[in-house]
Amino acid sequence: MALAFDNNKYIRIQSENIRERIAKFGNKLYLELGGKLFDDMHASRVLPGFMPDSKLRMLTQLRDSLEIVIVISALDIERNKVRQDLGITYDEDVLRLREEFMNRNFLVSSVVVTHYTGQRSADAYRQRLERQGIKVYFHYTIEGYPHNVELIASEDGFGRNDYVETTRPLVVVTAPGPGSGKMAVCLSQLYNEQRRGREAGYAKFETFPVWNLPLKHPLNVAYEAATADIQDVNMIDPFHLEAYGKTAVNYNRDIEIYPVLDALFTSIYGESPYKSPTDMGVNMVGFCISDDEVCREASKQEIIRRYFHALCQMANGALNEQEIQKLALLQKQVGINTAYRKTVVAARERREQAGVGLPFTHAAAMELADGRIITAEAGQLLGSSAALLLNVMKELAGIDHEVKLIPQNMIEPIQRTKIEYLHGRNPRLHTDEVLVALSVLALNDENCRRALATLPQMKGCQMHSTVMLRDVDLRTFSKLGVDLTSDPSKK
Repeated sequence: MALAFDNNKYIRIQSENIRERIAKFGNKLYLELGGKLFDDMHASRVLPGFMPDSKLRMLTQLRDSLEIVIVISALDIERNKVRQDLGITYDEDVLRLREEFMNRNFLVSSVVVTHYTGQRSADAYRQRLERQGIKVYFHYTIEGYPHNVELIASEDGFGRNDYVETTRPLVVVTAPGPGSGKMAVCLSQLYNEQRRGREAGYAKFETFPVWNLPLKHPLNVAYEAATADIQDVNMIDPFHLEAYGKTAVNYNRDIEIYPVLDALFTSIYGESPYKSPTDMGVNMVGFCISDDEVCREASKQEIIRRYFHALCQMANGALNEQEIQKLALLQKQVGINTAYRKTVVAARERREQAGVGLPFTHAAAMELADGRIITAEAGQLLGSSAALLLNVMKELAGIDHEVKLIPQNMIEPIQRTKIEYLHGRNPRLHTDEVLVALSVLALNDENCRRALATLPQMKGCQMHSTVMLRDVDLRTFSKLGVDLTSDPSKK
């Protein structure tokens, strides 16, 4: 897909905007950071040209003036909450994030444990971190939060929390995932800074929704698709419209909480520095889009991708009917359905052509950068995804499709090992096994060398499978940068 986002401009103007916000609050700003820093794959899919670590690269421009505080909820420690994309618990992810930041020469000053009510698991976690030389602070659950403003902004509310010691003008407050209490930590710090006679401010840094694009722009609809599991809804910011006479897009949770934040700011400062929830944000993404049509197309593909992902989750036992219904509605809002995705149509057609009298035949299709669509079906030796991988490599390398890159007499011993010695049930080769075989053959085979050299060209290509793939195949296509969808079928 063509590039549609100016990453260099984004890094420049986003860092400048944050510097301006720091100066506005007397050279001390608590910046609540939403979304992913290292691996924002959603943003890179819907904004072609946005690098998965663009936000981190941007913060590098401010590195000497910032420090990072990582937040984790005691509730998440207690229930061993897991980050589904990484398969690790939130408490382990705090350590991972800290190491990632420090490897890039960022100062990680402390960890804040929120929602603390004396949980033993939180006490043990604090001891574990302190043994590693990590500063840990506790922030307590406040009855009636966030609506009981009088109690929150008092000695018995924020006043009970540990004051987090910071030394730099910009304090980035981040967390392993949503619901950790990042905003409460920022507000608690504002209250306790004010008690100490120090000026400080708050701002929010989230990429989506894009506030200066139309409400129903596919980019913003794709954000709703990404948060369909928690039922986020994009809305016109009524406070911004009233204050400035201009439309701006925000989402329901920020709009619903704004009157409370406004009251808290007034209680802390004497008056609120912001007239709307949109005012609190510093996001400049909307000013860096270089090709709106490409972003629209990428966003539509993302909405369909999220829909198929939800269907596959249901096939695996998830109770997510409401999420699926919302995703179906979002497709209608942008005028598409699953047939809009060309690889869906191509893969299903290939399955139908090959599956006469064969009830469990499956197929796959990939759309290349120039629009060519390559298909493949399952056979006795290869699954459809492995066969497709070979077909795509041959197409990209200009190798005749009749050429057998991996001879049958090499595949059969691998199958025998899988079944007889490893006690597997599926003799067909997976994608990683195909690539290993090609790598061995490439020592003496020019075609195999040429085929392997095409792998980088698959980054950003669209693919669909008529069957849910095994984890090993999912990982292979993910590493290649292929955007994959699957029908919710296990056969």
